[in-house]
Amino acid sequence: MTIRLYDTSTRQIRDFTPIVPGCVSIYLCGATVQAAPHIGHIRSGLDFDILRRWLIHRGYDVTFIRNVTDIDDKIISKSADQGRPWWAIGYENERAFNDGYEALGCLPPTYEPRATGHVPEMIEMMRALIESGHAYAADGNVYFDVRSYPDYLALSNQELDNLRQPEGEGETGKRDQRDFAMWKAAKPGEPSWETPWGRGRPGWHLECSAMAHKYLGSRFDIHGGGIDLVFPHHENEIAQSKTFGDEFADYWLHNAWVTMSGEKMSKSLGNSVLISEMVKRWRPIVLRYYLGTPHYRSTIEYSEEALREAESAFARIEGFVQRVVEKAGGPVAPAADVPPAFAEAMDDDLGVPQALAVVHTTVRQGNAALSADDKEAAVARLAEVRAMLGVLGLDPLDPQWTGAGAADRGADLHGAVDTLVRLVLEQREAARARKDYAAADAIRDQLQQSGLAIEDTPDGPRWTLC
Repeated sequence: MTIRLYDTSTRQIRDFTPIVPGCVSIYLCGATVQAAPHIGHIRSGLDFDILRRWLIHRGYDVTFIRNVTDIDDKIISKSADQGRPWWAIGYENERAFNDGYEALGCLPPTYEPRATGHVPEMIEMMRALIESGHAYAADGNVYFDVRSYPDYLALSNQELDNLRQPEGEGETGKRDQRDFAMWKAAKPGEPSWETPWGRGRPGWHLECSAMAHKYLGSRFDIHGGGIDLVFPHHENEIAQSKTFGDEFADYWLHNAWVTMSGEKMSKSLGNSVLISEMVKRWRPIVLRYYLGTPHYRSTIEYSEEALREAESAFARIEGFVQRVVEKAGGPVAPAADVPPAFAEAMDDDLGVPQALAVVHTTVRQGNAALSADDKEAAVARLAEVRAMLGVLGLDPLDPQWTGAGAADRGADLHGAVDTLVRLVLEQREAARARKDYAAADAIRDQLQQSGLAIEDTPDGPRWTLC
């Protein structure tokens, strides 16, 4: 079956046909590193990580570019407020983003270019656009003339007459207030680079046009990012790149927000949940399950209750995996391919919720096989489950989550809980040994009320999350 993806530019699901057979090129708008990431930031990287994994599973060679915006108004403002170099703030937060991506099991990008490393490419693009009449210099700034590009606003489906372009301080000399800044004139004490039009620094939109062209050429397959980037960022990227002469992206994919109380999660609203804190409270593989299993175009409303539900759902999968491995007497390799129903769901605009339903159905079949003492069937179901979870980056037996260098920072917490539960279970076993079954049942019931399921096995009691 052909992979089909929802293309924002056409507002419909389209068959995916790569430019080069067998190869896929993806540009994802990455972090603006003015502060540490919250789970809303990481969701975008995680959704496109799943897309990338599925394309690889389907046999494609994927080139994945995720940029870093390491200079912008907010970084400069924080530099002034904190009395620290702008580059120190950017680098510190860039590392925090990468720590977050790694903790949640995202594959590293093929290349991760920084905006400040590509000023020559930006100057080249501005020069060409000025010469062709699509851009102009004024007061040390360089602006894009939006009226020079007839298809401007086609992506966001807005009317030019109603447009209000976001703009920053010092953007003087515009011919039309709807024009946007490609380059911003230097202010005293701010970082700047020399150009033919004076010293200054990049505008946000120019960075991505220049980096996409450098690493993926004049035409590439997929451009991705959060839904909030459709305007102005992606709209302005298209205008710059198309008038520069690039065909640019064939498909535009956008993931939805993570919200709290119906509002987009953001630092400015003060409702962010930082990844660095979340991984102390929740196992990273559970966070990945929580953020990665809804459909990428569906909004996630954050709540502790929803996270606990995700934890319980994933625990049921983990419990099955553990029981079959014990039954088999060792590791069970993933199947060579995923079940057809799983593949059909993933091919249909990355239908992870439907694909996950296949995972849970297979787990139930495997548990039934275990109950019937059908080792062969249970092992076969685990092989299928591992193949599916591998595509989703959620295989609990993968070295990402089990190896010495695993990003699972919740492992220490799990170990501490295990030690405490074992002490309680020893008290239960002692009660049973002295035939005090009422006390033993009371201990079991208390553990269940705490969210732990107790299973008595020939090797002794075992606990899992309910």
